[in-house]
Amino acid sequence: MERCELTIKISGEAGQGMQTIGMALCKLFKDAGFSIFANQDYMSRVRGGNNFFQLRVSHQPQYTLRQNSDILIALDKQSISLQKKNLSPSSVIIFDKQKFAIEEEGKNLFNAPLYDLALKNGESEIFVNSVACGLLTRMGGLDFVQLEKVLRSVFGNKGVEVVDKNIKSAQAGFDYAKNNFTSNKFNLPKATPREKLLLNGNEAIALGAIAAGVKFYSAYPMTPSTSIMDTVAHYAKNFNILVEQAEDEIAAINMAIGASFTGARAMTATSGGGFCLMTEGLSLAGMTETPVVIVDAQRPAPATGFPTRTEQADLGFLLHAGHGEFARVVFTPGSIEEAFYLTIKAFDLAEKYQIPALIMTDQHLADSYREIGPEELKASKVKRYIISKQDSGGITDYKRYKLTSSGISPQAVPSWINGLIYADSDEHTEEGHITEDAQVRVKMVEKRFHKKMLMLEQEIEGPKFFNLRGAKICLVGFGSTFGVLKEAVLTLKDEKVGFVHLPQVWPFPAAALQKLLKGARKIFTVENNAGAQLARLLRRETGIEADKSILKYDGRPFNVDYLVAQLKKR
Repeated sequence: MERCELTIKISGEAGQGMQTIGMALCKLFKDAGFSIFANQDYMSRVRGGNNFFQLRVSHQPQYTLRQNSDILIALDKQSISLQKKNLSPSSVIIFDKQKFAIEEEGKNLFNAPLYDLALKNGESEIFVNSVACGLLTRMGGLDFVQLEKVLRSVFGNKGVEVVDKNIKSAQAGFDYAKNNFTSNKFNLPKATPREKLLLNGNEAIALGAIAAGVKFYSAYPMTPSTSIMDTVAHYAKNFNILVEQAEDEIAAINMAIGASFTGARAMTATSGGGFCLMTEGLSLAGMTETPVVIVDAQRPAPATGFPTRTEQADLGFLLHAGHGEFARVVFTPGSIEEAFYLTIKAFDLAEKYQIPALIMTDQHLADSYREIGPEELKASKVKRYIISKQDSGGITDYKRYKLTSSGISPQAVPSWINGLIYADSDEHTEEGHITEDAQVRVKMVEKRFHKKMLMLEQEIEGPKFFNLRGAKICLVGFGSTFGVLKEAVLTLKDEKVGFVHLPQVWPFPAAALQKLLKGARKIFTVENNAGAQLARLLRRETGIEADKSILKYDGRPFNVDYLVAQLKKR
């Protein structure tokens, strides 16, 4: 029977370059026509500890991780003992017996002189990554010419000598596997190369922002949100975007609000700890009705928590963050495609309704890579909702907070109209002047909150669902659990299990969920938090009580094998 998929794990200390080898392998298998899903697990330290990069390869689309690895590349001695528990009887550990002074023998162990080959061919142990790449290329049944092409692209900007040493080291690893690892049990059937992009969740959000016309991005670096800023900055010159690394998160959101006030589409991103500092600015945007897009890339908390790991515990926080009541929208993308499209929608709704739009992601989605076709990330023409420069010239009586039947006031660029513009964080009149009039207060709250929420409810991004007809158990999740829900349901297709995924949690899609869950015999929420926050929200907004909540809050994401095992227990 031919192998249908392969899971590879590269493990070692921080600083040994697991991400470099991991990304090279991602490109290698992607270019060869395979579907991939990859994620990295790393500690909050520059050197030492134990990190790993895990890559799942198949002919079929991949959406999540596996619990066990087929091949483990151990770049340090500690990785062997730490990762053994996540191996199956048919798995193999590739390690350097001489380097690690290990006498252990076994059918799962494959000794390869990784460091010696690196020294002989690259003249430095740092080329051990390329040696390992060569080994894995041969073991996976791919041709060396494919790897050589990838290495030239990965190291091309480092000079000819570095490229040549990496290729020479990789060739040594490839030849060693060819001569010493004679089994073909890890070979995958040949695939047909296709034009595909390789993206993670943060890159998709950044590209979505660019497609939506972002012109100002401000942020303070905070894992796992930082690569959004890095990606926007990478393309900033091409798309005339100003990127500002602020001194802190308070400055970042206030800069974004200021830029938006001048008519620029503006954005900021952070994690939960940074978002705490942004909440006063969030309320400022709500009171001044200034569009702004904010990303919260979640990680385990409270306080610093696990800075480099994943969690979904900010759900309740984002729904209620900021003092007072004002309209907002909260998106929870669960895939690369959703991260792209929902970012575009966030910019659109933020400007259309003059509100803050929040995008809630997490480390798992932020750092997970998948291949995706360019045609799946097409964006429509950017539509603006501010008064055009041409129309602004004729305005003589501009009221920034004019009371309207829709709750949406005219929004102009200050320098384009004649006369003064008043904006205030205090309660204000239609003209923007401070007031303490009770009746004006009531009308303004109804405008900012009730009327806008009523209109936002007509634009909800509906739940995604699969296999609900006749399902004994319906799984409900949001955000990055989408992939594991989908694969768990496909794995248990004979057990009558279906799922519902929420790409938006506010305004909550209550009517749609009541309809979808009406016939469900059992409802389980699947959440990366300890408090079953989605189950509570579901009960509050629909009256539907979840029968169980499968919760994971150890800082690690769900994998399909873990979730299937939990479901079988229940």
